[in-house]
Amino acid sequence: MTDAVVFPQDRTCPYQPAPGYLPLAEQRPLSQVALYDGRRVWAVTGRDLARQLLVDPRISSDRTNPAWPMMFATIAAAVSDVQQKVMKIVTALVGVDGPVHNARRKMLIPSFTMKRINSWRPKIQEIVDRQLDHLLDNGAPADLIPAFAAPVPLTVLYHLMGIPREDHDFFEKQSHQLAAGPNANAAYDELMAYMHKLIAQKRADPGDGVLDDLLAQRGPTGDVGEVTGEELVATLVLQVAGGHGTTGTMISLSTFALLQNPERLAELRADPSLMPAAVDELLRLLSIPDGVTRLATDDIEADGTTIRKGDGVFFITSLINRDENVHEAPDSLGWHRASVRDHVSFGFGPHQCLGQNLARVTMEIALSTLLRRLPGLRLAAPAAEIPFDPTAGFRVMTELPVAW
Repeated sequence: MTDAVVFPQDRTCPYQPAPGYLPLAEQRPLSQVALYDGRRVWAVTGRDLARQLLVDPRISSDRTNPAWPMMFATIAAAVSDVQQKVMKIVTALVGVDGPVHNARRKMLIPSFTMKRINSWRPKIQEIVDRQLDHLLDNGAPADLIPAFAAPVPLTVLYHLMGIPREDHDFFEKQSHQLAAGPNANAAYDELMAYMHKLIAQKRADPGDGVLDDLLAQRGPTGDVGEVTGEELVATLVLQVAGGHGTTGTMISLSTFALLQNPERLAELRADPSLMPAAVDELLRLLSIPDGVTRLATDDIEADGTTIRKGDGVFFITSLINRDENVHEAPDSLGWHRASVRDHVSFGFGPHQCLGQNLARVTMEIALSTLLRRLPGLRLAAPAAEIPFDPTAGFRVMTELPVAW
């Protein structure tokens, strides 16, 4: 194993897997990779094995386990420095297993059903149209990310959760500090205090957001079922603080990819009914985040070998979603493939992304409206010169200059 592929690696194109992952694709469905500190962990790159392992209770999401694998030295340092308060947010939903995770997830499921999200379509459309009005008023050229791709899912989520418009800037600033800033603990305190205050306001004046749904379930102690009031607030902060970044990245990266594939773009303009399938195909091909981290809590026999207790396991979605045993011509965009929804971009199993319905509908409305209202949309700079930043969680385009 001296020649193990180093993981993770940077992409050279924002919507293609890192070229250095080619040996992993050739070795599907399971191989070993080396992390920054030399630790060997397992890389899952086959669709069938990924689905098998992601529902295995011996594959853990518990980020408090000392054996949890870190992809980057900067993340390991950040976790070791602070962050008991921040870990309460991280482990509020995504970083726990079993009955605790199930109880917290159960309380949110009714607010994120397809029926519930579809009822929000008019509001999402209103938000998208208002943002495009601002874009058009300011004229071309424009950076599509701050002008459209980033604020649309953020505003949608804040409205869905019931965060008042006048508090959006505050919440965004504190969320950023919580995720990446030097004042993460202070941001945690600010957000928790804010949510408690908002809960008190909504008790007096209920609305129709997710928070109102949850308050309707609260007992006399403030708990929701098996979830304590404090756990409820931490879970809500996680949903609001972390629920929009990937959707904003998908809107900008999807636009960039479509402008690089004019034939596929022309199909969507000619037949807007293809957009729901196109959204899933873009989710499959673009694959953000690039991977999902897990830890084996017991020995697991897989693909003729043994994943040992304490081994890190990385599910590399950019390769799993291009498994040629599942997808014909997996490196190309195609709305008509039978496997268009057969991807793991939202995960799989008990930890599958709770917000996937909201993400799909937001992308569908945002991209459809963008293409309809800006028929001459084009890049305002050569594609090779448009910057993007490989980050710890997902691939972010830092600018997307466009004209129309």
